[in-house]
Amino acid sequence: MSATLEEEAQLESVSVGERGTLTWLGHATVLLMTATGTRIVFDPWLENPKCPEGVRELGSLDAIAVTHGHFDHMGSAIPLAVATGAPIICVPEMAAYFASAGLTNLIDMNKGGTVHVADVALTMVTADHSCGISVGENLPNAYGGNPVGFVVSLDQGQGGPFYISGDTNIFGDMALIRELYAPELALIPIDGHYNMGPREAAHAVELLGVARVAPYHYGTFPLLSGTPEELRRHLRTLSSSASVVDVVPGGTITLRV
Repeated sequence: MSATLEEEAQLESVSVGERGTLTWLGHATVLLMTATGTRIVFDPWLENPKCPEGVRELGSLDAIAVTHGHFDHMGSAIPLAVATGAPIICVPEMAAYFASAGLTNLIDMNKGGTVHVADVALTMVTADHSCGISVGENLPNAYGGNPVGFVVSLDQGQGGPFYISGDTNIFGDMALIRELYAPELALIPIDGHYNMGPREAAHAVELLGVARVAPYHYGTFPLLSGTPEELRRHLRTLSSSASVVDVVPGGTITLRV
């Protein structure tokens, strides 16, 4: 992370007292910073075209969480792990891939499990997508296990829980995520090509029962054409009370207590 962005994020974290923050670094890359200083990056791809200029390093990290093996969700995972020594949290099949690349600090888990990183609890949940790992030009993708999402809870009443879906379509068991974990905020894709579009995402918001939704995985390329305004329109059609948190890459979302 550039010094300027890191300083701005730290100032934002201080200004919200005992709450954590999420910084969107474009596409599906999200950096969590808790008020106690824990730093976890989700689905790092810092080479994405929407990543803020100059952001190619994130400084210290406590963990790297990867939802699946597509390059746009883990393209920076290996260099970040090497640079920071942070463990990668992922499904066992992804852990096997990372081990084959020489990494040793890995936390493999699976859907329904929970791991703790300092003051953060990450529970792995289902996603409805595909998962293949690009291993070379003109070669078939390697098997990467199942795609997943994460429900993240912060200890000591700092904020959350929140839900990071990773790549996914809407699926009925989002209602179980609501029943079991009651996230206040959801980060979900709205691109409408590789994932659900705004219409499906609006229905996902209703299944999840969240008060706030932060759309991501849109606008990176022309093909990913869903927009936050379309999501708002479909939420209005459903008479939803959820609010759309529309941040630009580099923008920060405050986690509520």
